[in-house]
Amino acid sequence: MTNAQEKMNIVIVGHVDHGKSTVIGRLLSDTGSLPQGKLEQVKLDCERNAKPFEYAFLLDALKDEREQGITIDTARCFFKSAKREYIIIDAPGHIEFLKNMISGAARAEAALLIIDAKEGIQENSKRHGYLLSMLGIRQVAVCVNKMDLVDYSQKTFEHIQKNYTEFLAQIGLKPKFFVPIAAFKGENMIHPAESMKWYEGPSILGVLDGFEKAPSVEKRPFRMPVQAVYKFTEQHDERRIVAGRVESGAIAVGDSVVFLPSHKRSEIKTIEGFQAAARTAVSAGYSTGFTLKEQIYINRGEIMCKAADILPLVSTLLKVKIFWMGKSPMVLEKEYKLKLGTAKVPVTLKAIHKVMDASELRKTEKKMIERHDVAECTLECAWPVAFDLTGDIEATGRFVIVDQYDIAGGGIVMEMVEDQQSSVREQVALREEKWDASMIGADERQNRYGHGPKLVLLTGPVGVDKKSIAKQVEKSLFDQGLKTYFLGIGNLLRGIDADIDRHKKSRREHVRRLGEVGNLFMDAGLIVLATASNLDDDELRLLQEILRRESMLIVNVGTNHFREGAIDLQLDEKASVAENVLKTLALIQS
Repeated sequence: MTNAQEKMNIVIVGHVDHGKSTVIGRLLSDTGSLPQGKLEQVKLDCERNAKPFEYAFLLDALKDEREQGITIDTARCFFKSAKREYIIIDAPGHIEFLKNMISGAARAEAALLIIDAKEGIQENSKRHGYLLSMLGIRQVAVCVNKMDLVDYSQKTFEHIQKNYTEFLAQIGLKPKFFVPIAAFKGENMIHPAESMKWYEGPSILGVLDGFEKAPSVEKRPFRMPVQAVYKFTEQHDERRIVAGRVESGAIAVGDSVVFLPSHKRSEIKTIEGFQAAARTAVSAGYSTGFTLKEQIYINRGEIMCKAADILPLVSTLLKVKIFWMGKSPMVLEKEYKLKLGTAKVPVTLKAIHKVMDASELRKTEKKMIERHDVAECTLECAWPVAFDLTGDIEATGRFVIVDQYDIAGGGIVMEMVEDQQSSVREQVALREEKWDASMIGADERQNRYGHGPKLVLLTGPVGVDKKSIAKQVEKSLFDQGLKTYFLGIGNLLRGIDADIDRHKKSRREHVRRLGEVGNLFMDAGLIVLATASNLDDDELRLLQEILRRESMLIVNVGTNHFREGAIDLQLDEKASVAENVLKTLALIQS
């Protein structure tokens, strides 16, 4: 028995002018899915303007774009067959498709790929095939359109079928069907075409109905990238609401949750909605908010997970497959932005393992990734990011790369690469899991103190005066009534670190303990002024693993040897202490 409410997302891709919009317009028209009178209205408008009618105009009319004559954005169209309801996503070109990897196109369960019978296989036909393969969309049908322009030639159809099948086989993609169609005339769209009796397969609608529905994402581990944390103060409303869109799984009031990559833990107290009835459970597809039993400091970009589920991976190193669309090549060591879920993290290209031209599938030996290349490479994030492998959970296993302000590339996570902080990360995860929380909540401390916790780390070469700046900043904050403390690493060396043998290259352990002591003071709600000389990028990453980057302000005094974007404030060692104190205070209060 057919479930009349079953829905399926289909994405339409293909080279420009190969007939994507015509295919969609014809499906809308022939299944009776257009608003009443829309077809007649568009035909009448064409007559008035002495313009030949095109079924593509139906789609454009629905989006108020007909005057431009082009499809400029992703459109969602709905129609029904006897079997199910379809949501068709029309991606106008590979760059738009790429940009929508993490939204509409990312949730496509199957694809129609359109090729013009007369023009044949184009470069974009191959690139779109590669993108479908990268996105893990395995249910694909190839529609050889405009067969009327080649006199319904079986030979032409079979030539395209043979060549394109061979190409797709190289990227592990096997189409379910090749269908010869003439979309404008409606041939092989809904019913078999008299003009192509040599073809014995299903029509386009038959192909769609033959696609298998993907397993429900509700049955997968729970994932909700944190979009924002809202706090309401009016009328003594003390709720702190963690908001986002549930990408997979389900969760209920009372469930234990963990946030990654911070490993902070709590329990669901309530499920909130804007002007909506209270709920006790929520599942994939819902945008919602949660209050937690124990208030914890979390930020946008973390992934909220159910503690009992299989958890995402966390690392600064990701082995990925990337499709590059940037005007400038992607090069080693240049800083970009990685967007995965709601996280936005500085990232660099650490290593290139293999580069291929997506239209030719030729392996090339390159030191950069150029426009339209596909590459297997390793990315290094400035701080840890949580993710899943794309084969496990698509929404948290796909990403885009931003160069300046433009989306320049996108791809999938193939595997996690362990970084130097993996052992520390395990220790931090255990710390957070077993943390014995005070009866005084973080919000209570913040309300009482008038500020949240923060660690301000002053570093720089040995011999450069950092202590004077840190202590003067501490005194200034204290005089303003703030709760603050100076934490010099020298005090740790002669106290909590006294058991460490300094002759066994134990500096890393000194830095780790600095981070853990800082974490204790921050849990007490204090603004901590810490100093440490000669820190390098790896040691800074270690501290950020223990404390989380957004909880820290990093000030460098004197020569700067850190990677780009690693510090928040650069101070001149030749400037006066008073001048540097003012700049540091301005950073803290900004």
